[in-house]
Amino acid sequence: MNQSNVRFLDLPDELLLIILNKLHNMDVLYSLFDVDNQRLHKIVKEKTFTNTLTFVLTTITGNVLSIGDLITDRFCINVLPNIDYNIKSLILESQSMERILLAANYPNLTELKLYNVNDHIVSRHFTGKKYQ
Repeated sequence: MNQSNVRFLDLPDELLLIILNKLHNMDVLYSLFDVDNQRLHKIVKEKTFTNTLTFVLTTITGNVLSIGDLITDRFCINVLPNIDYNIKSLILESQSMERILLAANYPNLTELKLYNVNDHIVSRHFTGKKYQ
C-alpha cells in the first residue's frame, strides 16, 4: 500500500467544514481563530461557528458555571471584537457577563440568555438603580 501524506489543510474547504462542524463551535473558535493561516481563519469566521456562543458549562447535577478566565480572556481580547457582527445569541453566566458584553458591539445580537443572575446583578446592570 502506498503511503500518502495528506495533511488537514490539504483537504478542500467543504471537508474541513464537515469535520469542524462535528466539534463544539467554542472549541473551534478558541483553538483555530487567529492562527497564522488565512484560509483556516476565514473558515472559522463562518456564521456556523459564530452565530451562537455559549460561555457556560453545565455540570451533571445541572449547575451552570462560567467557563475559565483564560478562555474568556482570549475570547474577549482576540475573538469577540472580530466576529461581533455575526453573533446573534450569547449564553452567559453572571460572573463573566459584564466582561463579555463590553468586549464588542454585537450589532446583530437578538438573544441573550443569562444564568445565575440575582436581584443585585439585575439592579446593577439593567435598572440603573442600586440594590438595597
